[in-house]
Amino acid sequence: MSDEKRPAVKVIGLLSGGLDSTLATRIMQKLGFDIVALNFSSPFCTCTTKSHGCKNEAKRLGDELGIRVRVEFMGTDYLDMLRSPQFGYGSGMNPCIDCRIMVFKRAKEIMIEEGAEFIFTGEVSGQRPMSQKRDRMRMIEKQAGLEGLVVRPLSAKLLEPTIPEKNGIIDREKMLEIHGRSRKEQIRIAKDEFGMTENLCSSGGCLLTDQHFAGRIRDLIDYDESPGVKDARLLRVGRHFRLSEESKLIVGRNHDENEQLEKMAGAKDFLFYPMDVKGPLAIFRGVLSGESRDLAGSVTARYSEKSNGDPIKIKYHKKNEDESWSVDSEPANEELLDRIRI
Repeated sequence: MSDEKRPAVKVIGLLSGGLDSTLATRIMQKLGFDIVALNFSSPFCTCTTKSHGCKNEAKRLGDELGIRVRVEFMGTDYLDMLRSPQFGYGSGMNPCIDCRIMVFKRAKEIMIEEGAEFIFTGEVSGQRPMSQKRDRMRMIEKQAGLEGLVVRPLSAKLLEPTIPEKNGIIDREKMLEIHGRSRKEQIRIAKDEFGMTENLCSSGGCLLTDQHFAGRIRDLIDYDESPGVKDARLLRVGRHFRLSEESKLIVGRNHDENEQLEKMAGAKDFLFYPMDVKGPLAIFRGVLSGESRDLAGSVTARYSEKSNGDPIKIKYHKKNEDESWSVDSEPANEELLDRIRI
């Protein structure tokens, strides 16, 4: 890459913190552009943790390069879109095209707000089957009102010239022509031309593409008329069981998850846990009938330490309330668990 500097044209960069978007950002800065980076996340990002992950990488890169990073969280609006995406789902519950359109629409708003000329992304032609085929990339731009204003530095020479290229703001010859799912070329350029040694999250990820997790989000959408962000985040934790149309149970798998569930439980939720032996904490959510209570107790007992063969006494109460009850529960058998597991 050339060290030639361009005039400080302001642009918006979509920076996930993964390898591709990081490389695209370094390329655009080296070409002299004034970058405002946008980091988008949702309740379903797999590469985001409190101590590491793509959001943290985006902020770290912003500090390193002196780039301002704006973090945009897609919450309730994203869940509303997820219920019925215009362009459907991928192999799981992943609405990749609608997700990309939502991101681009918000990026356009920020582009106008910031007085920027265009946006750029780390997208690579042919890398993702739903959203990074050439015809679909063009369609997504059109739906977002960004036709000709999305620059993809890693694949630009393989794509139709954008408005910034036609207007001479970008030298097309400074762009790359990477195609496909392999990241060997990106890694080579990152190391050879930018000296990058960071342990980057290669591509981020989305839980909605996971078949097991897709079942949980489908259950949430089917049985909850207005799920919130907290409901979506709860899907990441524990074992999930559909007890009835009006109730479900989430059972902690270890001490850390027990603590997480206790913190995440809502004021209307019931907490179930064994009284006399070690075992899980479980959140009961929904209408507590006698049948659903007994079933919740049985499932909680199944994951408790074995007693002397007698039923296990399971205590339950509403979160933050002193009044409590108990039920003697026989551990659920595997056939039952398989039938109600989400």
